Amino acid sequence: MIRGLYTAISGMITQEAKQDVITNNLANANTVGFKQDNLAAKQFDDVLISNYDKISGGKNVKNYIGTLSMGSGIDEVKTDFTQGMIESTDKPTDFAIDGRGFFEVSRNDGIAANTYYSRDGHFHVNTAGYLVNDSGDNVLGTNVITGGTEPIYVGNGKITVDAAGNMKVDNQLKYRFNFADVNNPNDLTKVGDNLYSARNVTQVNAAVKQNALEKSNVNVISTMVDMMNVMRTFETNQKVVQAMDDTLGKAVNEVGSIR
Repeated sequence: MIRGLYTAISGMITQEAKQDVITNNLANANTVGFKQDNLAAKQFDDVLISNYDKISGGKNVKNYIGTLSMGSGIDEVKTDFTQGMIESTDKPTDFAIDGRGFFEVSRNDGIAANTYYSRDGHFHVNTAGYLVNDSGDNVLGTNVITGGTEPIYVGNGKITVDAAGNMKVDNQLKYRFNFADVNNPNDLTKVGDNLYSARNVTQVNAAVKQNALEKSNVNVISTMVDMMNVMRTFETNQKVVQAMDDTLGKAVNEVGSIR
């Protein structure tokens, strides 16, 4: 029975973790370019149960009763990189990648500037004239004159970008967006603020749309259904724990009492 408690409690812990993931997905249902997470659970190996109640030749011998599941655990949290719907806007600093690829942004973490990756193309021009994201991180591009990677400076100029990511400022070609991608999604790690850190990054060509944003790929209806299923599963495990606790209490206080 004690093993049964462990099994039910492990299920509660797993469902609680699932609830956290689902809640985060719902909270970001309207976040531009957000990719939902899915928690994968795993089942622990079954334990073979035996006792020595069987008597053979006047001796107690091992008798195999069957197996007992030791419950479930958290395997991993995977991000679903399915593309969200692209929605048109009226802002020339809004961009959406159509297909694979990520924007490159530069963030100063206090010691050095580090490069991160994002599908969120909700940019604007800061007071210094640089193209930045909502967190104030510089958007990176290739200077068409020098060929080097640098923060995109547009000043007060008019921005136009073609499908390949070539950017003109006041009708003069200045930059190309830096697009990056990875072959293995496991090389991407969420770091917050809708950004990813990445290993084994390669520069790629990507299709981009101006005056458009990629919506979150969270399906609110199916996510709400998942949340209800998680809550019911958690409640079921909770009732199992309560029932076992009551049974153990009776075994100790009633069955085992001497009158």
